[in-house]
Amino acid sequence: MKNLKYILIAISLVAMSCNNAVKDSEDISENNTEESKSNVISDMSIYNLPSHWTTQDGADIELKELEGKVLAMVMIYTSCQAACPRLVADMRNIEKQIPNDKKDDVQYVFVSIDPETDTPERLKAFAKENQMEDDKWLFLRGSEEDTREFAAVLAVNYKQISPIDFSHSNIISVFNQGGELVHQQEGLGVDNKETIQAIIELAR
Repeated sequence: MKNLKYILIAISLVAMSCNNAVKDSEDISENNTEESKSNVISDMSIYNLPSHWTTQDGADIELKELEGKVLAMVMIYTSCQAACPRLVADMRNIEKQIPNDKKDDVQYVFVSIDPETDTPERLKAFAKENQMEDDKWLFLRGSEEDTREFAAVLAVNYKQISPIDFSHSNIISVFNQGGELVHQQEGLGVDNKETIQAIIELAR
């Protein structure tokens, strides 16, 4: 009788162990499913664009490599003497007002509308001139086709009006970690309170 009792107890323990293992397996599966869902890029994401870019350091990247960061983006050209210095100042002003515990989650991106002139070397010199050599400041140049496509996504219009000058929209865009556009600021020297608030709310 005692042996039978011990056998029944052993069977019960094995059954409980199996149930727990099944439950743990189900929990892991659910977590993996949720994680994969969170990593899915939406149809509205700029990370779907097949464009290729070169940084100020000469590295070739795709936009999807920026996934996971809040992006503040603006299109400029380095030989600009009018609007672009104001846009650079606006970006710097925005960066200064982001709390320290949020700063690491934000990438500030400048996309050139004059890729012929704005070589990686020129972009790097421009970054140095503007004291923007930290990793948080990223300067990109692409092909004319990729630049036009990206400008259309941002609703930025630009046109070359002389060999060295462009007319262009003055828009700072904010994207969430999944590459979706969530906010735009248009104009020069405008109140950037809403832009800063949008970045703070998105940043972890």
